Amino acid sequence: MRLMVAGEPLRRILWWTERALFAAGVLLLAWCAFVLVDARIFQQGERRRLERLLTTRQETNGEARQSASLPLPKAPPLPVASGGLIGRIEIPRLGLSAIVIEGIGATILRRAVGHIPGTALPGRPGNVCISGHRDTFFRPLRNIRRNDVITLTTLSGEYRYRVVSTRIVRPNNVAVLNSGGDEILTLITCYPFYFVGPAPTRYIVRAERVGATS
Repeated sequence: MRLMVAGEPLRRILWWTERALFAAGVLLLAWCAFVLVDARIFQQGERRRLERLLTTRQETNGEARQSASLPLPKAPPLPVASGGLIGRIEIPRLGLSAIVIEGIGATILRRAVGHIPGTALPGRPGNVCISGHRDTFFRPLRNIRRNDVITLTTLSGEYRYRVVSTRIVRPNNVAVLNSGGDEILTLITCYPFYFVGPAPTRYIVRAERVGATS
């Protein structure tokens, strides 16, 4: 038995299908462009704000030192509200530099890397945990090596960490967030880096603090 389909209706279906697919492609490209531009604008704006705040802090500390007879004690880092600026993370060898924001919501991770709420802040004992997308800000982590230096610049100071290990874990392995008495840094991203769709595992970078200035 042969199924007969009229030529005109078939052509019309194909015509609409072609245009629907074309429109979907245009929308996807437009969304990708929006995400990239939005993230770049956000990063640039937050970098400028961080530099202004750092300059103001240095000027204020300089004036306070001049009027004080003793060195001023270093203020501990203050809690940051969700969406607030934490600082900037840099890994010079990898060319990685990104603004760190408090929280790991979808909008935050689209624009920056996020400090996981409830984990330590830079400059305090414990585990500073930072999460980022494998296909944007944390893509360079695929080339990270032991002994690479990671710098966190915040309003409370500049903190340096040295990479001690990397490993791959299941998404439900929350032990990577555990805190101890030492100051450590944990970077978390999805893995494999080039996996299409939701990645099945997580890539963990662990680093230990080696010093701080200012």
